[in-house]
Amino acid sequence: MPNRICEHLAEVGPVEPSGSGCVECLASGSAWVHLRMCLVCGHVGCCDSSPGKHATMHYHESGHPTMQSAEPGETWRWCYIDQILVD
Repeated sequence: MPNRICEHLAEVGPVEPSGSGCVECLASGSAWVHLRMCLVCGHVGCCDSSPGKHATMHYHESGHPTMQSAEPGETWRWCYIDQILVD
């Protein structure tokens, strides 16, 4: 399979994380498994292994297509639209 290029990275800019944990989980007192950060606005949400799946929910509500792991030592990024890992 040829490498696919994600054109949605053009929307990525410098962002500040919205907090040190999942915004929605902190507000409701819920727990999360791993954290993800939106590369468009900095929203921090929990991963799809977490009960709330707030990072994906943020994508569906905002349309912001790219996120990255907010876990220490992880640098991978994901495009929801293209369904690929991106550099």
